[in-house]
Amino acid sequence: MQLQALLDQPPKLPSLPRAVALLMGELAKAEPSQRRLSQLFATDPTLAAQLLREANAPAHGAQGQINAIAEALALLGVQPLRELVARAAVGARSVPGVDLPQFWRYSLHAAKMARSLAGLVRHNQLAAYTAGLVHALGELVLHLADPARMQSIGALAGPLDLRRGLLERHLLGYSYAQVSAGLARQWDFPQDVVDALQHHLTPFDNEVCEPLAGVLHLAVWRARTHALGLNERETVVTFPGEVGVALGLDIDTVLQQDPIDWNAPPAETPLAGRLA
Repeated sequence: MQLQALLDQPPKLPSLPRAVALLMGELAKAEPSQRRLSQLFATDPTLAAQLLREANAPAHGAQGQINAIAEALALLGVQPLRELVARAAVGARSVPGVDLPQFWRYSLHAAKMARSLAGLVRHNQLAAYTAGLVHALGELVLHLADPARMQSIGALAGPLDLRRGLLERHLLGYSYAQVSAGLARQWDFPQDVVDALQHHLTPFDNEVCEPLAGVLHLAVWRARTHALGLNERETVVTFPGEVGVALGLDIDTVLQQDPIDWNAPPAETPLAGRLA
């Protein structure tokens, strides 16, 4: 399938059921807690993406400006949020070839790592969290659109394999990164987030290593090495040192930014929405 054809008719993406249920409960209240809403939206890539899509819609007058969940919530009323979450409740329940609980944990870890690393290089932490949370949505789109083809790719490298994006690009002509960026562009996400999604696999392909793309590259590396259970030696030898040098970050500094609790369930972690 050609990339544009995929972007023209993307499949409905799944949301974390616990996050949907908790959001429904919170939004049923007369005065929902903005802090709680922010925490819950910040745990799920699909919900966060749909929230930011709505906030960046031309009708709200902030097209291409909203890159954070808290900003989006401040812009939107309760009724649009209820409708958004209700739509999420009837989305896909599974994705062929993808372990969704693992995917949701991984996405949250990537978001938290990106936020931490962005702080070190004095870049926008809100944009970094958003980019980290939604960067792999394209992988879900690919698996839903062409399960058989993705199964054959999965036999060579699993969805979270460090080689996965480059393998997809070799076999398909594009990768999950281009799908994620294409959707973000269609949804009027801020340009720096779109660029980071587009270039995070190979940051130097964009002539220079843009800080947010580099931050996301390192965050993805760390989240995947953890998800794959790599040992210390395997982690060290796979460190993308060239990107680290460009950002002034060595491997020890990156590893020190690990999320506080790798094992916390996504919809229960209290820190997910701290800066989202």
